[in-house]
Amino acid sequence: METKVFEVKMKSGIRRTPEFEKKGLAGYAVNVGLRCGHGCEYCSTGASVRTHEWFRRKPIKEQKITSFTRGIAVIDPNIAEKVSHDAKRRRKRGLVEVCTTTDAWSPEARKHDLGRKILKAILEQPGWNVRVLTKSAHVVNDFDVISQYRDRVQVGISLTATPDKSDVCGIIEPNASSIPERMEAIREANKQGLRTYGMLCPLLPSIGNSPDQINEMVKFVVDCGAEELFAESVNPRGSGLKNTQEALAAHGYKAEAVAVKEIRKTANWSIYTRQLIADLQQSVREHFDIGKLRILLYPSNLAPEDEKSIRENDEGVVWLG
Repeated sequence: METKVFEVKMKSGIRRTPEFEKKGLAGYAVNVGLRCGHGCEYCSTGASVRTHEWFRRKPIKEQKITSFTRGIAVIDPNIAEKVSHDAKRRRKRGLVEVCTTTDAWSPEARKHDLGRKILKAILEQPGWNVRVLTKSAHVVNDFDVISQYRDRVQVGISLTATPDKSDVCGIIEPNASSIPERMEAIREANKQGLRTYGMLCPLLPSIGNSPDQINEMVKFVVDCGAEELFAESVNPRGSGLKNTQEALAAHGYKAEAVAVKEIRKTANWSIYTRQLIADLQQSVREHFDIGKLRILLYPSNLAPEDEKSIRENDEGVVWLG
């Protein structure tokens, strides 16, 4: 599906992000727009930006575009200027995540070189640190900028599965870099002496959640010098799971489609999440440091018995909501 790109004027560049501060990710956020062109079928961003005024504009409504419309990207080509302004103006400074809901290295963002411009705008000002989060191996092209401020930047490239599932991931993450490409980018970051962290998210059933896959991914990020490890089950908000199921089924991945369909039922999502947490904890205890594990968990969809089980052994769990 070809991505249709729209432009939006974001009101600010660097924003406070209390929710991501609770997650332990960052106190501030930069986002390059409202929707990202990586086109991940499971994306839950639509649910978080659905009330944005851009989607209520007459030309957008006339095209029947909503925050959940597939095949669109909504970007601010001038966001780096706003980031530069805020980076200079804000007196209280801290850790900024680039990005939290969109990706500064997605195809439409790369056309404007936004990742690089944003990094420079923030890091040229003292007192700011950056946490990079992307699904794009193209971030390696900006390692020269990061290396100039290597003590102030952590590089994270999200992994959703192991290389043997690359074909499947290519269906549900159509415009993101392949899993092998992302892994090579993390290796390169470590090779260049850059700070790294692990992000395993989302680990979908029959795609990235088996104990063997978890072990492989945990050992990989540890070998690449990860300072900490974040992980998460798939967010069930919005239409992401339905979209994922349909995309998998349409391309002949029937078993994976059935597994995703099952966790659209709240009770099954709860069981899947409980088991995923247990498997992550076991792997991290064996291969890393449980004190550096951050499993991000919204408990509202957990069954009482599953929440009770998790709370009885919640090492590494960050309770949210």
